[in-house]
Amino acid sequence: MVHRLVVSYGQPDDPGTFDEYYRDTHAPLAMEIPGVVKFTVGHARSLDPAQQAPYLVVELDFESEEAMGKGLGSPEGQAASADVANFATGGATFAHFDVREVNAGMPYFP
Repeated sequence: MVHRLVVSYGQPDDPGTFDEYYRDTHAPLAMEIPGVVKFTVGHARSLDPAQQAPYLVVELDFESEEAMGKGLGSPEGQAASADVANFATGGATFAHFDVREVNAGMPYFP
């Protein structure tokens, strides 16, 4: 089962500077975290104009929650975590979960 870490970044003070730093400095650090099997990133847009979407949403997939814990606890994971304060002027929220596929007629909660 895949275990996913989702990082949502708030609106930065300077989007251009954020994007440049994320692309050139932070993403390479995050990609070095041991155990990452998939890394996706995208600028979010809200479907409801009355609600502000996160500026950037990042997903890091691991083979398990244990693998995520080991990866984030590694020197590479610690370096990536510490780096967030260098560019995330709009803040960042972190959430993780086991990924479950939902098919018609199948319950999605255990």
